[in-house]
Amino acid sequence: MCKVHDAKCTISESFASLHKHFQEGDLIIGGISSLIYAMSDEMDFKKAFKDMVYDMPFVRTSHYQHVLAMAFAVKEINENLQLLPNVTLGFHIHDTYMNERETYRATIQLLSTKNKFIPNYKCDFQNNLIAVVGGAEAKTSLCIATVLSIYKIPQLAYGSTSLTNEAFSGLSIYRMVPNEAQQYKGILQLILHFRWTWTGLIVVDDERGERFQQALLPLFFQNGICLAFIAKFLQVTTINYYFTMMQNGLEKFDVVMESKANAVILYGDSESISYMRWSIQFSGTVFSAKKLKGKVYVTTIQMDFVSYYYQRNWDKQILHGAISFSVHTNQPPGFQQFLQSRKPHWTEGDGFIRNFWEQAFLCHFSDSLLGKEFDKNCSGEEKLESLPADIFDMSMTGPSYSIYNAVYAFAHSLHALHSSCYGHRRMVVTKKCDFFSKPSWQLHHFLKSVSFNNSAGEKISFDTSGEVATGYDIMNWLAFPNNSFLKMKIGEVHPEAPADQMLTINEERITWNSWFNKTQPLSVCSESCHPGSRKKKKEGEPFCCYDCTPCPEGKISDQKDLDECAECRKDHYPNRGQNQCIPKGVTFLSHEEPLGITLVTVVLSFSFIALLVLGVFMKHHSTPIVKANNRNLTYSLLICLLLCFLCALLFIGQPQLVSCLLQQTTFGMVFSVAISCVLAKTVMVVLAFLSIQPGSSLRKWVGKRVGNSIVISCSLFQAALCFAWLVTSPPFLDVDMNSETEAVVLECNVGSVTMFYCVLGYMGFLAIVSFVVAFLARKLPDSFNEAKFITFSLLVFCSVWMSFVPTYLSTKGKTMVAMEIFSILASSAGLLGCIFAPKCYIILLRPELNNREHLIRIKGK
Repeated sequence: MCKVHDAKCTISESFASLHKHFQEGDLIIGGISSLIYAMSDEMDFKKAFKDMVYDMPFVRTSHYQHVLAMAFAVKEINENLQLLPNVTLGFHIHDTYMNERETYRATIQLLSTKNKFIPNYKCDFQNNLIAVVGGAEAKTSLCIATVLSIYKIPQLAYGSTSLTNEAFSGLSIYRMVPNEAQQYKGILQLILHFRWTWTGLIVVDDERGERFQQALLPLFFQNGICLAFIAKFLQVTTINYYFTMMQNGLEKFDVVMESKANAVILYGDSESISYMRWSIQFSGTVFSAKKLKGKVYVTTIQMDFVSYYYQRNWDKQILHGAISFSVHTNQPPGFQQFLQSRKPHWTEGDGFIRNFWEQAFLCHFSDSLLGKEFDKNCSGEEKLESLPADIFDMSMTGPSYSIYNAVYAFAHSLHALHSSCYGHRRMVVTKKCDFFSKPSWQLHHFLKSVSFNNSAGEKISFDTSGEVATGYDIMNWLAFPNNSFLKMKIGEVHPEAPADQMLTINEERITWNSWFNKTQPLSVCSESCHPGSRKKKKEGEPFCCYDCTPCPEGKISDQKDLDECAECRKDHYPNRGQNQCIPKGVTFLSHEEPLGITLVTVVLSFSFIALLVLGVFMKHHSTPIVKANNRNLTYSLLICLLLCFLCALLFIGQPQLVSCLLQQTTFGMVFSVAISCVLAKTVMVVLAFLSIQPGSSLRKWVGKRVGNSIVISCSLFQAALCFAWLVTSPPFLDVDMNSETEAVVLECNVGSVTMFYCVLGYMGFLAIVSFVVAFLARKLPDSFNEAKFITFSLLVFCSVWMSFVPTYLSTKGKTMVAMEIFSILASSAGLLGCIFAPKCYIILLRPELNNREHLIRIKGK
């Protein structure tokens, strides 16, 4: 019987039911586990702890399943006549007591002669050690590997791999769990999945925690995740250090509770949850229970929720809803039945079961070495399935599954070694082929290439780094009011998959802490900025803390928490909420809109008036007022003014290529002809006055030819400009996406701006010359004072077009088109009104003034 307080306590015999000797002896698989932690008699806790802590060993009852997983695997292999025929596997299990010294001692014990602690000394009955499975912690595995590597004995580590690949370089070790770097990616994807940008981090205060922190923080920062706090809890190295750890834990507990971060990542080892529960328990005793707040704790595969016997009734609700990463597991057929068959009275060779049984069921056996620590006696018929999962889980856990697969990996490697031995061509028939004549290092070749399907139907193999090709399970911790506990699988992490496919999770299966009203909690420093706004960083705070400001005018944000607002495409515009881009409609100065209807009405009205005036003048073509100053120029001017009014219609309606080509050139030509006619009429007035002077030689210039020559020559120059414009860079159909916010304006682009202003400038030049000549001739004797009317009309004309240029340059879209139409109509109406209105007044209302006698009387004066 193993004594619990004895550091040398081991299961020195395999389970008796598994022992069958073969030739020189059994093949032994050694197991290094962390199962029992004995408390020192020198421990002196404060008063607050005295009621909770006994002077007795603490057994991690949940870790007892690791022992049974190895026993179950060995039992299956020995019963399988196909895998290792005529070979019986046995095993020894040693406890490391969470101590490096004891780890080395246990390893050397495995290498020594049976019941002798003398390595490299062989005598009496020999145990043939072929491999070791262990340990539960990375440092344990490293300690074991440094010894086993001397003998080239392979080791399969089923615990965490928190150490780097370099630490295991050159050692005879294989790992049943993925490298920890893969876990970092899984944690990142989980945090991103739930959009927790403001998280806390609690790590164990040693090199493992420092390594975890340095690896995780860059990943977080690169993906927009900030840390609200980093708390480090002390690692217990001796039992006398426990109270110091409690005080440190209380300080860290205050930081966690006061933080706004609802998601907290925990990184430690298998004891860390127990230490955390000490802090919570002590905090609930010293402080008000109202201080406790619900958090979502995300734990790594190094941590597990286990309860020592004295923690059985402690409140678990604060850890309710936690999410943990676990080594991938499955359920081999028959394992639960194997667990149910374990009974302390008739299980021979199991030195752990009695201590496990007492602390799992809170009872004692009559011959217990612990005395009467519990109130009831153990019957030995208690049901393992009645225990909560934090005491003992009836489903195979991740570490147990790794142990199970590790034993099978050795068995299949032995099978391959055995097959290669008998398949060798040079093998002499009479020569015995056995395992015991083979050195241990030969097994490595077959372990590296081993590949098999286990009883659960999963393929097991190692990659080039000596790690098993598997992933992680994501578990949800459920703590019920009756202190029962359950782990629910809610997803998986596939490290080799692309980042967007690495995490698969079933959110419907997640149960959140009741603090969050059973809904997914938020863990952010600042509330999300809704679409239509952007984040504005707060000075002196992490980038996850920000204010929300509306997007600038003309920009949108269509997602939450954008750093910058984006501009819409030119053919789109922001909606009122600035969270969506809406396609712009197509618009132009239409005949159907109010402005277009108004302009068309004005155009037609003025055109009708010009026709009436032309009709009046043609009807009274023989009267002196019509004949005066070249009747043909008068008709030409009226026709040009009519065309000026009508050319405005080219600017109204949907632009077409033809209308674009005609708009500016027609406008320029017609107005140039009109101004040329006005100039010709003004020059004719001057020549008529000068020709009546005695001895004047200008009489020969008075006539129709001079006027016609002026009109033709001035018009031809404008025609040449327009022709050059159309040939070099003609106007074309274009779209203006910037003039109006909600619409794309169809318009005619002038093509060459230089030619446009040349045409416009030449027209202005003619108008100014005409204005100057008319102004100088305004006081010359004239029958009907036409020079004065021309002067005033050109003053109106020049004023309109001088105002047009800056206005045209400052407007766009339909407004620019409307402005040009207005200028055409205003200037044409000015010419029509100022020149012909007085004449029409005389013709229609004062016909007595429109006769030869009145004309002679005026000249006589």
